[in-house]
Amino acid sequence: MPNPLLNDKKLDEARAGWAAPNAPSPGGAVWGPPAAPGRRVDDGPVTPWRPGMMTVRGTISATAVLFTLLLVSASAGWIATESRPDGQVQFPGIAMIGVIVGFACVIALYFKPQLAKFLGPIYALAQGFFVGAISKVYENQWNGIVVQAAGATIAVFAVMLVLYRTRIIKVTDRFRRIVVGATLGVMALYLVSFVMNLFGSGVSFLREPSLFGILFSVFVCGLAAFNLALDFDFIEKGSQMGLSKDYEWVGATGLLVTIVWLYLEILRLLAKLREN
Repeated sequence: MPNPLLNDKKLDEARAGWAAPNAPSPGGAVWGPPAAPGRRVDDGPVTPWRPGMMTVRGTISATAVLFTLLLVSASAGWIATESRPDGQVQFPGIAMIGVIVGFACVIALYFKPQLAKFLGPIYALAQGFFVGAISKVYENQWNGIVVQAAGATIAVFAVMLVLYRTRIIKVTDRFRRIVVGATLGVMALYLVSFVMNLFGSGVSFLREPSLFGILFSVFVCGLAAFNLALDFDFIEKGSQMGLSKDYEWVGATGLLVTIVWLYLEILRLLAKLREN
C-alpha cells in the first residue's frame, strides 16, 4: 500500500498548527533568556539534544520499535497459517482483519498525527500479522522466496538511503509531483482491481507472469523505492524545522508503511519471475 503520511502538505500543517516550533529570540537563540543588544550569544558547543522536538535519532528509535512489533506479529501470522496434507496452506481469515485495521490506522494518522504514538504500534501489529500470513503462503509455493524478498527489500532501502544522503537523488518539487502522481495512479488501479475481483473478474497482469505483468511489477517496486526518498526527505525536514516530538512516530509509521509496501511488491515480482 502506498504511503500517504509523509508529504510536504503534512509538514506545512504541522508547522502552522499544533506542532509549530518556537520562534527564535531577537538574539538568535531559541532556548534561554534574550541576548543583550549588540552582544553575541555563545553558550558553548551546539548539542543535537532538543527536548520536545523531532529528531532523526528519535525517529530511528521509533522505527526500530515499530519494526520489532511488526516482526513479532509477522511471526504469529506465519505460525497461524497452517499447511495442509495436500501441500496447500490455510490462510487465516483474521489476517484480512489486520489489513483493514492497518488501513484504518493509516487513514486516522493522516488526519490525527498526534495519535501516531498509539496508532503506529497498532498498525505494526495488525499489518505484521497479514505480512506473516501471506509470506507463509508464498513460501509454501516457492521455497526460499521470503528470504529473497526480505534481502532485496533491505538492499533497496540501503541503496536509496545512500543515494539520498549523497544527494544523488534530490527530492525536488517536480520529483515529488511525479512520484506522488504515479503512486496515486497505482492506488487507483489496485482499487479498481479489488472491486473487479468482488465480481469474479480482475486486472490480469497484476497477478499473471506475462512480460507486461513482470514489467509492471518492476515499475511498482521502483515507485515504492522512490517513495522511500520522500519519506527520508520528510523526516529530515521535520527534524530541521523542529516539529513536535510526536512527529517522530509519524515519520516512523510512514516509513514502515512504505517498507511493507515495497516488501509485498518485491514478493509479488519474485513470484512472477519464478512462475514464468
